[in-house]
Amino acid sequence: MAPTDRPRAGLTRRALTTGLALGPLVPVRALAQAGGAMGSVNLAMVGEPQSLDPMASTADLVATIMQHVFEPLYTFDANWTVQPMLAASLPTISPDGKTYTIALREGVPLHNGRALDSEDVVASLKRWMEMTPRGKGIAAGLASLTAKGPHGVEIVLKAVNPALLAHLALPSGFAAIMAREAIANPLVEFVGTGPYRFKERRPDQFVVLTRHDSYAARSEAPSGYAGRRKAAIPELRFIPVPNANTRVEGVVAGQYHFADQLPVESNGRIAKSAGVKPVLTMPFGFPYIVLNTKQGPCANQTVRQALQMALSDTELLMAAFGEEKFFEATGSHFPKGSPFHSTAGTQAYDKGDDKGAKALLAKANYDGTPIRILNSKQYDFHNRIALVMAEELRAAGFKVTLDVVDWATLVSRRGDPALWDVYITHSAFLPEPMLTPPQLGDGAPGWWDTPAKKAALAAFNAETDPAKRGALWGPVQEVIYTEVPYIRVGNFAALSGLSGKLKGFSPMPWPAFWNVEAA
Repeated sequence: MAPTDRPRAGLTRRALTTGLALGPLVPVRALAQAGGAMGSVNLAMVGEPQSLDPMASTADLVATIMQHVFEPLYTFDANWTVQPMLAASLPTISPDGKTYTIALREGVPLHNGRALDSEDVVASLKRWMEMTPRGKGIAAGLASLTAKGPHGVEIVLKAVNPALLAHLALPSGFAAIMAREAIANPLVEFVGTGPYRFKERRPDQFVVLTRHDSYAARSEAPSGYAGRRKAAIPELRFIPVPNANTRVEGVVAGQYHFADQLPVESNGRIAKSAGVKPVLTMPFGFPYIVLNTKQGPCANQTVRQALQMALSDTELLMAAFGEEKFFEATGSHFPKGSPFHSTAGTQAYDKGDDKGAKALLAKANYDGTPIRILNSKQYDFHNRIALVMAEELRAAGFKVTLDVVDWATLVSRRGDPALWDVYITHSAFLPEPMLTPPQLGDGAPGWWDTPAKKAALAAFNAETDPAKRGALWGPVQEVIYTEVPYIRVGNFAALSGLSGKLKGFSPMPWPAFWNVEAA
């Protein structure tokens, strides 16, 4: 899987160790004052958003900004459980799992003053299904999408898809609900229902959002992206600051009230600076190692099990990220609190057992064919994982070659099973198993396709009841550890800098600034 579109500035050591020139701080206007509190806050982001249309780009930067303007039908709470947002409640699902009846909240004002209705929702979802990769995937299994009166929507699927609500909730390339009269390609009016409304964009300078005074908040307590949202700060100014050092120095100097995606090496400097604190978001993502189950030595399951047994995942993470505060060595694919948290199969995680690996290699009649580790220095932590992995495999009796290429070449080569045995990649943390990694689907590089996989996933994906579905992830995770199509190394964190003047900020993969107050 290619990494997601979020730039990984928080992962690389280069930003502080290769002598990059510190760019000038981006000039911003003096802070307005309102009743003794800030009227505006300056938020340093990793770059210029390629679009402000949340359906025209899957970049996380676009989602981070425009989630304040647009809202989805459903969203995720602090435990990554799907909760209603513009929907009044969770949907009613037919006994066959194919028909979703969704009641909408009534009296929700759009930014143009009109009340949201079902025609807006249908028009928005149709646009999402036409424009976005995930939407197109849903559209392929769609039988019908219709409005049922002014405050009801019906979605009928051709086949059961229990991940539907997670697709509708995901902020990246998200199913944003917008005023139907503003829908156009390209989108030039940004008319949503969110706590902030679009005011102005000046390319390479800022995007300004202002408080939506008529915003209709939910009544539930805030939790993750769910529940009550309050625009306590009158104005949000998202400022593109591509240079990571500039973001660090700007937040330390007090010019920025938030700086996203900082190099982990800046943690100490930020922690020692007055008026600013480091913020870690965990889990932010995970590195993983894909094995070629189709061709070469790793086509033998016992060889794959030996490879898994040889690896100390803790050592790989330490090599990649340097300090334990920036990673979590865990065999569970989903964190505690997630409905999909399970320890199934984790006894095989983080073994670092040379003797056990050698025994498995002998059982597999391994003939010494080198394991070709395909990786890229474009992501430094990939290459650091590869280097340590190679040493651990050699110690366990494997022969190893390292194939270091640029990322574009890796993406090209991984499609040919004759060119590699293992490749290293990473993913952002996504709260629904069927969103990532692609090896759970069909045909992805690695070509994992076994009866045990099909049976476990069939049971998992046949269950539409969220309360029952979570428990069915454990058997899937168990099969992954047994058949070893990929090795999930662990979790890593993202580092941001936050002004002490901002109160109520909650670390989340797509940082949000509703329910945040500025002193």
